[in-house]
Amino acid sequence: MPHKIPESVLVVIHTSAMEVLLIERADRPGFWQSVTGSLDAPDEPLLQTAARELFEETGIVADGDRIRLHDWGLSNVYEIYPVWRHRYAPGVTHNTEHVFSVCVPRDIPVILSPREHTQYAWLPHLEAADRCFSSSNAEAILQLPRHVSR
Repeated sequence: MPHKIPESVLVVIHTSAMEVLLIERADRPGFWQSVTGSLDAPDEPLLQTAARELFEETGIVADGDRIRLHDWGLSNVYEIYPVWRHRYAPGVTHNTEHVFSVCVPRDIPVILSPREHTQYAWLPHLEAADRCFSSSNAEAILQLPRHVSR
């Protein structure tokens, strides 16, 4: 299996009422997060990565019309948890994560990829931030009101 590219997207899914969708990792019960995923190729456009991961992990299609991804123009560099470093090339310890958000209707169907996630929850944004295991994910959720009001 090829090594993961240490560049990824984070997609915060929310409603107009600021409820945030979190999904629980199948490989780490109790680890709740937004949609995340690495580029498939070094030249894959970030928007394409975000749309692909959104669909793969939740079944939600960013159609560019009713469901539109918003690129925050923000990236975080963080240390990859040691438990997941084996997925990357030897010596890779950090990942660059690009932040996106998408506003969806509260009743949108959510279809999880069972090999990646076991359950989902809609939570008020402050509660969602508290539940995230990733500090960069929690921070993005806390910044959500600022990015939605644009």
